Amino acid sequence: MEPQAVSPVSAAAQEVRARFRAGACRPTSGLVPGATQANMVVLPAGWAFDMLLLAQRNPAPMPLLDVTEPGRVTTPWAPDADLRTDLPRYRIWREGELVEEVDDATEHWREDAVAFLLGCSFGFERALLAAGVPVRNIEQGRNVAMYRTSHELEPAGRLRGPLVVSMRPIPAELVATAVQVSAGVPLAHGAPVHVGHPERIGVQDLAAPDYGEATDLHEGDLPVFWPCGVTPQAVLEESRPPWAITHAPGHMFITDVEEGRRPGRPLA
Repeated sequence: MEPQAVSPVSAAAQEVRARFRAGACRPTSGLVPGATQANMVVLPAGWAFDMLLLAQRNPAPMPLLDVTEPGRVTTPWAPDADLRTDLPRYRIWREGELVEEVDDATEHWREDAVAFLLGCSFGFERALLAAGVPVRNIEQGRNVAMYRTSHELEPAGRLRGPLVVSMRPIPAELVATAVQVSAGVPLAHGAPVHVGHPERIGVQDLAAPDYGEATDLHEGDLPVFWPCGVTPQAVLEESRPPWAITHAPGHMFITDVEEGRRPGRPLA
């Protein structure tokens, strides 16, 4: 049987993951255009049902791509990848406290570890650019700005916490286009949750994001806020599970799967 051809997107994703595995580290916004990127949160198996229920009740900030079996370090979204080594940067959590950031999570992975892969807003940036909408964080070479809001998630079991949002400055005349384009990519969080008035969602200072880097607004830009896959990290801080691993904000898992698809088949 002839080996199945590797798509250009998959080949590029594999090359970038190999660089991360070898120790390279940088935010992944703008890397491998067309590839689905994923947030990751890893919890003990005893907490996995609560996280699964939290994602089901809050699908906008937590669009669920995959859940691994306990201890498993692979995913159909990138069959040759190792979830312990192939992200550019990881965060290690104990009792809700961030204790360390590492480039390799192997020594922290447990036999009962369950990994959740969640959709990422980087997945609609290429669609925005194709529609003529500028993506300022890419233009400025910065990690996307992310903020904790005053909006609370629908809780699940022992897990609760605030919604986290990512912000992209959008020219006022292109906001409707940005809303329409991103709404068509539900696995990348879909449409924004707010436009124009940060204080109404509890964001007091755009120049001081809780995660990532501040993005400069151009004259005529409005701040547009999307649900963000860093939300589970705010949940960890409030709910304090005994142990967790996450991606570092903006440092995603780049999959082999093209945006808008799932492994092996297109979306219905």
